[in-house]
Order: sequence, then C-alpha cells, then structure tokens
Amino acid sequence: MSVLFPEELAALEEEMFAGLAAIEDRLREEIRSDYELADITARHLVEAGGKRFRPLLVLLASHFGDSKADGVVPSAVVVELTHLATLYHDDVMDEAEVRRGAQSANSRWGNTVAILSGDFLFARSSKLLADLGPEAVRVQAETFERLVIGQLRESVGPQGDEDPIVHHLEVLADKTGSLIAAAGRYGAMMSGVSPEITDRIADFGESIGIAFQLSDDSPGTDLREGIRTLPVLFALADPDTPPRLRELLSRAITDDMEHAEALAALRVHPAMDQAREVLEQWADRARERLAALPDCDAKTAMATLVDSVAYRTV
Repeated sequence: MSVLFPEELAALEEEMFAGLAAIEDRLREEIRSDYELADITARHLVEAGGKRFRPLLVLLASHFGDSKADGVVPSAVVVELTHLATLYHDDVMDEAEVRRGAQSANSRWGNTVAILSGDFLFARSSKLLADLGPEAVRVQAETFERLVIGQLRESVGPQGDEDPIVHHLEVLADKTGSLIAAAGRYGAMMSGVSPEITDRIADFGESIGIAFQLSDDSPGTDLREGIRTLPVLFALADPDTPPRLRELLSRAITDDMEHAEALAALRVHPAMDQAREVLEQWADRARERLAALPDCDAKTAMATLVDSVAYRTV
C-alpha cells in the first residue's frame, strides 16, 4: 500500500493500515452468503478494490476519542457497504459497462441481479447497524435519504429556472458528501467524541467529500458518456464558448476524433479554471472546519488529505 501521510505521522499511518486491514477482513466476512449467486455478486466490487476513503475517514475521526472502541471497525464497514451498494445501483442507472477496471455487475449479470446485489449489501449494512445503537441507525437513515434524493435530482436534472451549476453541486453534496460526512460522524460517535466536535468532523467530511468528487470527475471519460461535469457546465453557461464546442458538449461524444477535439478545446477554456476555483473553495471550507478541531496527529493527517484532494487534476 502506498504512503498516506508525511514521515512524522508514520506511527499513525501504521495504525491506519492495520485498521483498514481489519475493516477489509470484516467487510468480506459480512458479505458472505450461503446462496452462491448472492455471494459471488456481493464480492464482485469488494474484490475489485477501491480507495477505501470512507473507512479511512472513520478511522481518523476515531482518533479524536477512543480509537480502539468496539464500534469503530463495524461502523466503517457499514459505510463501505453502503457505498458499494450505491455503486451497483448507479451502474444500472448509468448503463455502465465497467467499474473499477472490471466488468460492471449489470453488464455481467443484468440489471435485476445488479439491483438486488446492491439491496443485499444494504441489508447486510442494516444488520450490522442494529448492533451499533439507535443513533447510528438514525444517521444511516438520514444519509440514505440524502443519497436517494441526490440520485433522484441527478436523474431528473435541473428544474425550471434552477441553475445547472448549483443543481450539480447540490447533487454532489447529497450523493457523495453525505456518506463521507456520515463516515466522519460514525468514527467520532463510536469513539466517544462530544456532539459538538462530532458535528464539526461531519461537516469537514461533507466538505472534503464534495471536493473529492469534483477532483475525481474526469472530463475525458464523462464526455464519452454525455455526463456534464462542472467544467462542462461552466463552458455551456459561458456565452463566449465557441458554437462547435457547445454543440459537442451538448451530447455524448463517441467518435474518437470528436472526443479529442472537444477535450483539447475544453482544457484551454476558462471553464477549467472556474471549476478549479470551486474545488479550491470546498477544500478551503474543509480546512476551516478542520481548524476548529483539537490538535492531534489525526487532524494533521486530515489536512494532508485535503491537500491531496485539492491538488488533483479537475
């Protein structure tokens, strides 16, 4: 596994690797099923890997309290199971053929199996939640509601006079920010952190979550699928955008030559700087929330995460 944090945080990093390994073991244990198809499809995305960003945030948040508390690892598994479940559903809605470098579940087994596989993971996360107490269940219910609303809003698009850029950011807050906020909240809650500090950590999680998604969106891939990322939305909103680029960005671009043309034009468009500015604003908000937290190695590590997110390419 690659280095996560600066050298002075070597001891914390070692703890993070150990914690993530424990989460990985528990994750595989929780998705096991006696029914072969459910077992195979549930393992499909787990074995494909991933950043495990949300479990990492659970672990870091727990270091503001008792990081060895019993509920820390299970709550991290709950968050990751929920995240994986949404990926199965997202791929069905997006008609995606590839996920994490592997054939998507919907492409391999069909939409029905993919949807039910996501439901299976939701069920397993709910079962685990039952042992974490009513407050944990409430957090999950509120987060799940936001995940659904975000997906609904993305599906129907901006309505009436709604600003497409504002709409896009609100979708990101619900679909990505909410679960990363929950990760921070769970880590703090389970380790006995005060409600005030827990709220700040959750707000930090939402802010870095939005920044994370903004930096993770790839104009190259999304142009092929006709998905409008923030740079594309800024370009379409700009009255000075050349008609040819506007026409290309208004549809999915499957032709390789047209794709290269659009990507080259977009990369030199002011929209890229505008998108970068929005990303930096969310990163700055995350830093502000972090500044209000007690000083500790976990806080320093979180600041490193913000920098790593902010300096990725939009």
